[in-house]
Amino acid sequence: MSSSPITADASSRSKIPASRGSSWNRTLRWLKEEIITAPLLPVLHPTPLRVKGLGLFTLVGHPLFWFVWAVWLPQPYENLGLRLFTGSLGLLLIYSRISGEPSSRLAGQVFTGVIWFELPFLFSYMYLCNGGGSAWLSSMAAMILIYYFVTDWRIATVGLAVAALLAHGAFVLWGPIAPPMSVTAQLTDMMVLAFCVSMGILLGLSSANLRREQLTHTLTTMGIMAHELRTPLATMSLIGDAVRNESQSVHEPGGQQRLEQLVIRLHSMVRSMNQHIDTQIVNAGLQRLPTHRENVTASALLRNVVKDYPYRNSKEKDSVELVLRKDFVFQSSYRLFAQVINNLMKNAFHTLAASSSAPHPGDLRIDVGVLGGWGRIVITDQGAGIAHELQAQIFEPFFSTDRGTGHGLGLAFCRQVVHSAHGTIRVKSEPGRGAMFIIELPILA
Repeated sequence: MSSSPITADASSRSKIPASRGSSWNRTLRWLKEEIITAPLLPVLHPTPLRVKGLGLFTLVGHPLFWFVWAVWLPQPYENLGLRLFTGSLGLLLIYSRISGEPSSRLAGQVFTGVIWFELPFLFSYMYLCNGGGSAWLSSMAAMILIYYFVTDWRIATVGLAVAALLAHGAFVLWGPIAPPMSVTAQLTDMMVLAFCVSMGILLGLSSANLRREQLTHTLTTMGIMAHELRTPLATMSLIGDAVRNESQSVHEPGGQQRLEQLVIRLHSMVRSMNQHIDTQIVNAGLQRLPTHRENVTASALLRNVVKDYPYRNSKEKDSVELVLRKDFVFQSSYRLFAQVINNLMKNAFHTLAASSSAPHPGDLRIDVGVLGGWGRIVITDQGAGIAHELQAQIFEPFFSTDRGTGHGLGLAFCRQVVHSAHGTIRVKSEPGRGAMFIIELPILA
């Protein structure tokens, strides 16, 4: 029986608030995370050099600004004593106990107090004492953005509000008679400063999200590496037990052969662990790859990489087909480019392992040749493929199509190494029909 219009209407109305409530709850959780739960960082990017630099700028900058605004380009109001006192606060930031441990609680408290006094409080007070004006409006705008750049956006927002109130009180009690500001000028200045505050909050909030994402990616990468090393270590332990048992029967028929096979398996596991370690070492220096170059012969490189790859079993090894159509020589780092091929083969084996069938010969094909005056290395697998909407992102750092086992740095590393050789790397893929990675390199004459 169909429901009546009244019943249907009541049912639809009951669903709308639930959806809105869910959205509202997500918004509340997000606000709680960003405003309350996320840890406060009084010093953004806390390094001794950064804190000392700010301290030195405070110490020298305020007396210099007094000279600029009092002597060179006179403003209605300046105060040498106030400038010297503010400048002396820079000594606190230069002090080794503060600058040497910028992440400590004491350093954070001292930094917050010094920066608050010299930026929002002093600038707000001087702005009022000078009756606004273009110079001080510009200074206030710059101060707001600097304040959000050096400290947590929540500290900056509260600090600005408190400083505005206290600076106004100090101006009323002790300030000079300032040039009057028209209502239009006041509103104009407030609009400019409000824009700066809103942009400071937006940029500070997005930067905080980015820092937490990077930390999460780093911790995830550490976890993945620990997992990848734990597995071969456990296998090596079992192989060690097997070697001990076989050593007692080495003189029996077939004993020597079984022992040799275990030794070969052990060496393969060591190569696998070294590959994991090399990958993480290279990823740690992703933004500063070595500039050393050498002449690399493509065929020799691919033969060695395919031969030395730490295959997990014989079927995986037999699935690789290396086709050398035409050899070429290019300039790059042999070690780094070998790691590029290793990464691409590892990714291919992962996607092949995810398929329902065991790997067959030719499931991973590597072609080496020349086309249009460029050397080409094409790595093709018959795995699950890559969705079209993800293909433009896979070379970006920390992007991974498999969050469970991928750290998202392998293909970013591949792209950087290929680009450093003045080449290109791209992907062609159809979901369910495998993927093809194409590397094109300039050939040495």
